[in-house]
Amino acid sequence: MFHVPELARLTLAAAAPQQLLSDRTDGNNGAFAVPSVEPGWNLFMLASDGAGWEHVSVHARRGTQTRTPNWREMCHVKDLFWDDDDAVMQLHPRRADYVNMHPNVLHLWRPTWTAVPLPDPVLV
Repeated sequence: MFHVPELARLTLAAAAPQQLLSDRTDGNNGAFAVPSVEPGWNLFMLASDGAGWEHVSVHARRGTQTRTPNWREMCHVKDLFWDDDDAVMQLHPRRADYVNMHPNVLHLWRPTWTAVPLPDPVLV
């Protein structure tokens, strides 16, 4: 089940641009920040649950430095926003469908209308 880390929600204008601020009444939509599993780094996330998809975008920041999150960080984010038995995915769309609004962001997705198809565990 999709859920947000409510205590990590960005609600103060100093923490995020005004258009990204939200509160509990926005449900699973808003901006969130948590310490990374990598010392000295923080993870910044945007979450949404509209148009048939649950979605979280993630980037890592330390001061003015930003970088793409690593596998451990993405696993941490998955655990923050979804239950252990939920399967979510990172997508590699067709090149023609790329949208790159921020060079250091990765995304987690889960459709709400169907289960994510998974290979047999022996293949993984």
